[in-house]
Amino acid sequence: MKEKIVLQQAKLIDGRPIDIVVENGIIAELAEAGTRSGGLEIDGSGLYVSSGWIDMHVHAFPEFDPYGDEIDEIGVKQGVTTIVDAGSCGADRFADLAASAAKARTNLFAFLNISRIGLQRVDELSKLEWIDADKVLETLQAHGGRIVGLKARISRSVVRDNGIEPLRKARELSNRTGLPLMVHIGSAPPAVRDVINLLQKRDIVTHYLNGKPNNLFDSEGRPLPELLRAIRRGVHLDVGHGTASFSFKVAEAAKRNGIAPDTISTDIYRSNRLNGPVYSMSNVLSKFLLLGYSLEETVAAVTSRAASWLGKPELGRIQVGDKANLTLFEVKRGKLTLVDSEGERRETDRYIEAKGAITNGEFIEC
Repeated sequence: MKEKIVLQQAKLIDGRPIDIVVENGIIAELAEAGTRSGGLEIDGSGLYVSSGWIDMHVHAFPEFDPYGDEIDEIGVKQGVTTIVDAGSCGADRFADLAASAAKARTNLFAFLNISRIGLQRVDELSKLEWIDADKVLETLQAHGGRIVGLKARISRSVVRDNGIEPLRKARELSNRTGLPLMVHIGSAPPAVRDVINLLQKRDIVTHYLNGKPNNLFDSEGRPLPELLRAIRRGVHLDVGHGTASFSFKVAEAAKRNGIAPDTISTDIYRSNRLNGPVYSMSNVLSKFLLLGYSLEETVAAVTSRAASWLGKPELGRIQVGDKANLTLFEVKRGKLTLVDSEGERRETDRYIEAKGAITNGEFIEC
């Protein structure tokens, strides 16, 4: 039996105080603050509650090094109730990822790497024969409920001498399966202009705020025309902070030009969780508060907007009758140094700290 949980005296994002009653894993009641009790009582005084945070770009397959980590270490223990593995596994190992997900406390969806070997090695698109359409289709048949799209890492270290050709093959697979692409951008070749031109509505460009020379903004900080056209087509902009893919200067240029992220994600794995510059979803969200985004905008990028892209609006709202996916967090005052992927340091006096999560009928303290 899943016990009754009563979250007392928490604040919604707009500041309204509330009690939330969860029974058998379902939101049973939204009540006036201070009026409900019983079961496991959680004191939410001074804390915000949002729908459960969703991280659209993680690496949650610990057997692969360096890009891997334990599901719950980057999920519920960070206040993140739903993670989306961004192509750690291709067809060869996806069943193993799915088996791990079935045992975890964190909800997991995934992008299937178009390379059958996935991140077993970091040049997984250097051989075109590793892009096996039949294996992709077999994996979708077996695990379609967990797979939300296809992943292609399109940068020089991954594709080697194959240039843009792996992305053309990814586009063909996308058209054949009806699944959108998540495309990693990085060092050239191929040129980022050529990459972005192949993306369509609902495709995701991740690492869009990276500071590498081959990025989406010119030397004056202006967005490339190809980026503006992609936005008009409905291409989705994802942060994917990672070890090497988030620049304060590029993020400031994006904000000046009104190019806000659709979703904020971490690209977290063991090394950048323990040693930085990512550390946690809280740390990444704090960088967007520092950049001048409101709390409402920042939290929406890991709740309602991520849930909308996934086609699972229930994950991005707090509503009676829905499964309880909730994140408790504090907006703290105090000095904190934030570091981007270029090593640039910024001081903030206001930051986010996750305190707990309610998901799958239980409360997990961060």
